[in-house]
Amino acid sequence: MSAILNAIFAAHRRSLLWNVMRIVRDPQTAEDLAQETYLRAHKALESGRVEHIEGFLHQTARNLALDHLRRRKTRAGAEVQGLDEHLLAGISADIPSLEQALIEKQTFGMFQAALAALPERAQAVLVLSRIEEWSNVRIAAHLGISERTVFSDLKLAMAHCRDAMARLDRK
Repeated sequence: MSAILNAIFAAHRRSLLWNVMRIVRDPQTAEDLAQETYLRAHKALESGRVEHIEGFLHQTARNLALDHLRRRKTRAGAEVQGLDEHLLAGISADIPSLEQALIEKQTFGMFQAALAALPERAQAVLVLSRIEEWSNVRIAAHLGISERTVFSDLKLAMAHCRDAMARLDRK
């Protein structure tokens, strides 16, 4: 898989650099972001999350360049206010920390487990109501049940998920 990525990256390297350079306007930064793009693509390929490598490379490079601009603007705003370099290093990025990402992943996993423990109809009602934002009338018609049953299933599902999340908070 690395050989394929290497070949595709080599073939698209100039266009990646050009696109990033148009955004960041600094050759060294463009080169650094292109290398970061390669590393992220390599990691994504290892986990099997990439279908179109070329598109992934270009989108990742663009996103990294835009993120770089945002960070640079945040820094510039702080520097205008007269903060020294030591304080600037302490300004957090607009991305969650590794710890926060792990907590969110664990929380989502607990929610998925709680949802999976529900009866199938209650799962469907919860997803249609809270995620798809369907009305109880539409859910009832779609599932062929009464609105009262939709209400009861939703009440059961919400209580079950709330209790599961409360158990997580106590840990």
